[in-house]
Amino acid sequence: MRDSFMPSLRLGRRLALSAAVAALCAGMSAPVAAQQKFVSIGTGGVTGVYYAAGGAICRLVNKDRASHGLRCSVESTGGSVFNVNTIKAGELDLGVVQSDVGFNAYNGEGQFKDSGKFDKLRSVFSIHPEPFTVVANKDANIKTFEDFKGKRFNVGNPGSGTRASMEMLLEAMGQGLNFFSLASELRPDEHGSALCDGKIDGFFYGVGHPSANIQDPTTTCGAQLVSLTGPVVDGLVDKYPYYAKATIPAGLYPNNPQETQTYGVLATFVTSADVPEDTVYQVVKAVFDNFDDFKKLHPALGHLVAEDMVKNGLSAPLHPGAEKYFKEKGLL
Repeated sequence: MRDSFMPSLRLGRRLALSAAVAALCAGMSAPVAAQQKFVSIGTGGVTGVYYAAGGAICRLVNKDRASHGLRCSVESTGGSVFNVNTIKAGELDLGVVQSDVGFNAYNGEGQFKDSGKFDKLRSVFSIHPEPFTVVANKDANIKTFEDFKGKRFNVGNPGSGTRASMEMLLEAMGQGLNFFSLASELRPDEHGSALCDGKIDGFFYGVGHPSANIQDPTTTCGAQLVSLTGPVVDGLVDKYPYYAKATIPAGLYPNNPQETQTYGVLATFVTSADVPEDTVYQVVKAVFDNFDDFKKLHPALGHLVAEDMVKNGLSAPLHPGAEKYFKEKGLL
């Protein structure tokens, strides 16, 4: 009886020891697993530059995730206003927004007048200029924006910065959406095909250039870019610090040999004061430590200047994580 009992006892001790070692190892590995953090970036439609810029940022963040523990994901969203509201709700960590939308959100103006100030909004850096781009069906006989009166026009999807800017322009003109016979609310990935299919006569879109979204209808059906100028535009640029006049170069798109004059905003990268300092620091570091690679990831990013990105178009205070990095690198 004793002989048969001792092996069982020794086996039991070995099993207990193995269990203890396994528990110890699990305990040692738990903090490593806990270090993995997820960061989400809200962008815009998949054919726009926002989505490409967000993807470029995530690509650089994920390249070094073994060292900093961040895993970045990019999300296609409804655009600027949606991104601000979702960051405010804590459902996104960072997002790309038009500089005018960021200004209105931080100050509780415009489309954020009813919801009030989002005083926790923080700037990370600005990205590319976004000229407001008006595109017309070549058969619609459009020479100026005023020619769209009574026409079928896409004003942008609700929740987008494009839509908010369109409404500001109409208000400055003393008009509403009834300026058009049809004010459609198509997403950016829908308005080009709708134009070429004859369902709308034109659309308005704030976007960095060159953009596949503009390339497609100008190539497919000879769509025409329309200049956006005049006293109303002059007044908007003079009144609001986040607006500036812009030029879309001649010949940038097929069937458009002319230079197109317009105005626009800057795309900006924003977050909330609630997002940890180190998270934002690592995202900024990933971009600016690999700045030349970042500029190569989309043509609209190719002319970025680091010094301009830390000051131009920033409508809210810098996040401490971004400020820390910029000071370390002498950019502030």
